[in-house]
Amino acid sequence: MSEIRNFTMNFGPQHPAAHGVLRLILELDGEVVVRADPHVGLLHRATEKLVESKPYNQSIGYMDRLDYVSMMCNEHAYVRAIEQLMGIEAPERAQYIRTMFDEITRILNHLMWLGSNALDLGAMSVFLYAFRERENLMDCYEAVSGARMHATYYRPGGVYRDLPDQMPKVAESRWRKGKDLERMNRWRDGSLLDFLDHFTADFYSKVDDYETLLTDNRIWKQRTVGIGAVSADRALQMGFTGPMLRGSGVAWDLRKKQPYAAYDKVDFDIPVGTNGDCYDRYLVRVEEMRQSAGIIRQCIDWLRANSGPVMIRNFKVSPPTREEMKDDMEALIHHFKLFTEGYCVPEGETYAAVEAPKGEFGCYMISDGANKPFRVHLRAPGFAHLSAMNEMAKGHMLADIAALIATQDIVFGEIDR
Repeated sequence: MSEIRNFTMNFGPQHPAAHGVLRLILELDGEVVVRADPHVGLLHRATEKLVESKPYNQSIGYMDRLDYVSMMCNEHAYVRAIEQLMGIEAPERAQYIRTMFDEITRILNHLMWLGSNALDLGAMSVFLYAFRERENLMDCYEAVSGARMHATYYRPGGVYRDLPDQMPKVAESRWRKGKDLERMNRWRDGSLLDFLDHFTADFYSKVDDYETLLTDNRIWKQRTVGIGAVSADRALQMGFTGPMLRGSGVAWDLRKKQPYAAYDKVDFDIPVGTNGDCYDRYLVRVEEMRQSAGIIRQCIDWLRANSGPVMIRNFKVSPPTREEMKDDMEALIHHFKLFTEGYCVPEGETYAAVEAPKGEFGCYMISDGANKPFRVHLRAPGFAHLSAMNEMAKGHMLADIAALIATQDIVFGEIDR
């Protein structure tokens, strides 16, 4: 009789559901997964070493390229680490702007996750719906920073510039004209805050649309209920954070437990699941989008009522205005020194963490007193989640692997740092 053996196969990196460059080696008994071995390192870009070779401010742009769906949240952790070492704090208006853009980033991330997760499991419409809303929020990124993805908007001591008084309008083209153009520019007559006010008021109904398509859809439930279940205790042991942890019923959120920016001044709830399966994590992320929209609305109200600086007046850390720089020799020297040499950070070490959309994103930084960090280590939430792949996949079918990769919301930029 011939010997029956398990066979081994590659899942990715070219697989459309492998989300970038995940190489997963699966040991299969028929269609049942016996072992799942994720291989890390195909994308490795040496981000941490690159950051250690440049002045502090020149590395903010690298943060955007880690988890490239949660750009400003990554910047926030890095910038906070520098601020803690230097003993400086951003002005209150800048803190509210950071809070607002962190939540815009959370919605951007969850929309991307929702659309691609549904696509991985065979639902096309949700992807198109989710990206319709993403486009509007990407316009907000572009309005404040000039870039739609890699914003480099946060700075040690505040943000790059204040919010624009006029939201840019969509220009007429061969593809956008008439009624279509009118519809696209309907919310753009006022400032960025007016645009976000319109967007968030409308967004709740859009989230209801996603839920109509998925939440009670029997195919969706068959693909997600009971798949990749992780108990609360086990989730804590494996270092889960974010929706992966809250989906298992643990109400841990850095915005509540260790508040930063203006999170202690806004009101929101922490959604939690009960079963810790793919379906619960889906419900948690959908509810998080609603909570984020609520936080954005509170920030809009505060920012409308309160003006003020968005950057500290310390020319050793932040540049003087263009006007001052062209008018005053001292300011010109500060400008030149800041953009060539940067600034020296006092000796010490610190860890700054933010509640990024995927979980706890942290930056551990050591300074030896020079103008570039001695050591930077980034704590990526996806790394801990991916290490649980074998445990979550064991006993499931091959088709469930797509659901498991999707539920972990993996982006390899941060895992392969």
